[in-house]
Amino acid sequence: MKRLVHLKRLWLLLLAPLGVALTIAASCSSGFAEWYAVTIYPWLSRIVNFFSSLLPISLAEIALFCLIPLILLYLFFSIRRIVRQKGDRWYFLGKAILSPLCAVCVLYASFVLLCGINYHRYPFSQVCGLTVQDSTVEELQGLCTELAQQASSLREQVAEDENGVMVSSFPDAFQVARESQSCYDKLADRYPTLPAGYGQPKPVMASRLMSYGNITGIYIPFTCEANVNIDVPDYSIPATMCHELTHLRGYMREEEANFIAYLACLGSDSPDFRYSGVMLALIHAQNALYDADRDAWRETVSLLSDDVQRDLAADGAYWDQFEGPVAQISNQVNDSYLKANEQEDGVKSYGRMVDLLLADYRQRHGILD
Repeated sequence: MKRLVHLKRLWLLLLAPLGVALTIAASCSSGFAEWYAVTIYPWLSRIVNFFSSLLPISLAEIALFCLIPLILLYLFFSIRRIVRQKGDRWYFLGKAILSPLCAVCVLYASFVLLCGINYHRYPFSQVCGLTVQDSTVEELQGLCTELAQQASSLREQVAEDENGVMVSSFPDAFQVARESQSCYDKLADRYPTLPAGYGQPKPVMASRLMSYGNITGIYIPFTCEANVNIDVPDYSIPATMCHELTHLRGYMREEEANFIAYLACLGSDSPDFRYSGVMLALIHAQNALYDADRDAWRETVSLLSDDVQRDLAADGAYWDQFEGPVAQISNQVNDSYLKANEQEDGVKSYGRMVDLLLADYRQRHGILD
């Protein structure tokens, strides 16, 4: 009877080819992926997110710390049982392999349903009416000038510490998370493909460990949680929370998540959020201008107030302390993950946010082709 029960688990192995079939269908048809993203994914992800949101801290973080000892215990007892078994050792070996194999198939299918298909949906620019095209250096410099002026102006509205570095005006990270959720509820009225009804992002207890891997935030599809590193400089936390909430709402491409986070931050009543969003956009735009025209880059940098430049210097000093093999390996893993999900530029695809910023810039200023 026990053998029949174990054999019944074999159907779980079928979830792997099902996941592959859905991924192929999505990659071949963006229309199918978009249909899934706006019909099935919202209610499926909301159900999972509802239960994970019952816990104020990250369920995925707890699971990760529990998973390692559980795997070691499973290996220990499985090996011991196989060694002590006098009868059909092949059966018990197969049983020991089958259980984790079924678990992997379930996790893979869950990834596809709660994340993977969404990589192939229509670009956000298509559904929000932005025209992405090649831009001139003059347009890029105009964008950087505008962002530099906005950042300097907003910086005057936020608090700072004794070193003159921006600090959050919120009492704790959970209040920041609550405001980020509010930002997206407002954005849902403007963009129907960014539905409301999800929980808050989760501050990670082991945030310092995330910094060693150069990770500011991570969306966990298995629990539908937006997990955020809160050890980083305060100015970047609101934008990071909004970035991860974008993934939760079904937009997985990194450059789109950055741009949507920028839009969400701008819609906040909090100067902290507006400053964080503008700084996110400014850094990406300035990096692009640096590569395109160094002289123009120097001109726009000179527009930044001393306060903004102190924040940027503090941010650089923070991340410098984590440079090393762990950060390099983490970047390589992230790069491989992005490429595996057809973001061909890998980590460099974060820079594509500038194209969306420029499209928005042209639209707001009435710049025609």
